[in-house]
Order: sequence, then C-alpha cells, then structure tokens
Amino acid sequence: METTTYYLGLIKKGPTWTAEETPELDRLQEAHLAHIQSLREAGKVVVAGPFLDDGFLRGIYVFRAESTEEAQSFADADPIVKVNRLVVEIHPWMVPAGELP
Repeated sequence: METTTYYLGLIKKGPTWTAEETPELDRLQEAHLAHIQSLREAGKVVVAGPFLDDGFLRGIYVFRAESTEEAQSFADADPIVKVNRLVVEIHPWMVPAGELP
C-alpha cells in the first residue's frame, strides 16, 4: 500500500492560557485564525480545528510538510503560539495515499 506522511499537530493549553476573555485575546484569536487561513491558502494545512470539550487538548492541525521541523515552524509562527497561550506538539503521521485531500 502506498502511503503519505502528514504531520499531526496536537494543540494544547500553553503556560499563558487563561479562560478569561478580553479584547486583546479576541485580537489574538483573530490573528490565530488568519495564520491558519494563510497556511491553508499556501497548501500547508490540510485541516485544522478546535476540540469542543474544553479540555487540555484544544485542537489539531494536519500539516503537509517536508519534515517535523518544517511543520513545527508553521505552528511556531502562529501568533497565539508565540505568546505561549497555546503550544503545538508535532507527530509524523502515515496515512494511505489519497486518504486526505
């Protein structure tokens, strides 16, 4: 079976995470979503989205990248990651070719 490697990013609460809602956090969230959209437009994000259970794990990324380091660089460029509100743990993930878009 032919396979493809994607990079799964587990998005977790970071050291500066808080449930508090402020205008600054609203702006940060907008920047986070814009970053995801720019990666999507560049073909680097296959899928991304939040978990809805309000746990420690906040969501996932599935990156199309050449390496774990490249995928981590996509995650680290996220404004919400830069301020440590969220952190992203990257794992290479092998799936059957053609399984994902």
